[in-house]
Amino acid sequence: MALKDNVKQIGKNKNFCQSLMHALQGIWALVTEERNFRFHILASAFAFMLGIFLKININDWLWIVTAIFLVIAAEVLNTIVETVVDLIVDNHYSILAKKAKDVASGGVLISALFAIIIGCLIFIPSFLKLIR
Repeated sequence: MALKDNVKQIGKNKNFCQSLMHALQGIWALVTEERNFRFHILASAFAFMLGIFLKININDWLWIVTAIFLVIAAEVLNTIVETVVDLIVDNHYSILAKKAKDVASGGVLISALFAIIIGCLIFIPSFLKLIR
């Protein structure tokens, strides 16, 4: 039995619960190992609390949630690209590896700028209404 417990899975998942456990392990890896992912989660929580405080409407919530998920998804894809590139090139420098990582990182930056623009378009007018 002990040998079976130490065997690493290399095949497909056998059921939904096994798939779910792997997905949760992936999210846990993002939270514990990726500093930028944690930053985006904190920024998302701040945007969420600000939306509650300013009592934004449902249409504004749709934009905020879309922006949040876009940034989180971009960060996940960036982590995937960085991990696969590191796996392939090991400890060797490659201009193509650098380009792949830079482009993936740029995708996160673009999505974050989109989120900032959405946040400004929604929160600034809502905040101005509140102080008037």
